[in-house]
Amino acid sequence: MQWIDDIAELEAIYGEPGIASTAKVADHLTPLYRKWIMASRFCVLTTVGPEGTDGSPRGDDGPVVLELDPKTLAMPDWRGNNRMDSLRNIVSDGRVSLMFMVPGSNTVVRVNGTAKMTVDATCCEQFEVNGRHPRSVIVISIAEIYTQCARALLRAGVWTSGDQSAGLPTAGEILAEQTHGEEGGAPYDAAWGARAAKTMW
Repeated sequence: MQWIDDIAELEAIYGEPGIASTAKVADHLTPLYRKWIMASRFCVLTTVGPEGTDGSPRGDDGPVVLELDPKTLAMPDWRGNNRMDSLRNIVSDGRVSLMFMVPGSNTVVRVNGTAKMTVDATCCEQFEVNGRHPRSVIVISIAEIYTQCARALLRAGVWTSGDQSAGLPTAGEILAEQTHGEEGGAPYDAAWGARAAKTMW
């Protein structure tokens, strides 16, 4: 295997980025970037910490983040599995990246910046759903925001390929495999829907 371990060598292979690749970058929410992100109910949050990197899907039934000001976004940390991989990384390091998606659009909007965690009551109360609040909120300071090339989603046919989940292993089956049958399996899968409905927020 021939490895690339020099930036100059990498740049020689790929050349310079086109003007559109750099001209689209902003350091705050412009009117159009704001409109796009406020339409997004799903993003992937990427963090880095002493134990490595983490990519975490984040979703909501409205905008997945709120704007605090043109340079700052807030994301509620709703119920999950309590692994806290992303949260641990944010407390330890703070560097984050987000990829915002909207069903049907092959555009992906990316945000790079830094984040901090807060349990401030006023901040948490902004996200109230049926009387419930997130246990914490991730506050993201925007360093740069830009659109991603659409080719990846076009190649994958993300929005046009239909449901391809038939025959895939379920979460319960994977859990059973990893625990040698001690956890998971069909009972886990059968109970998951009702359990998730009660603990969505």
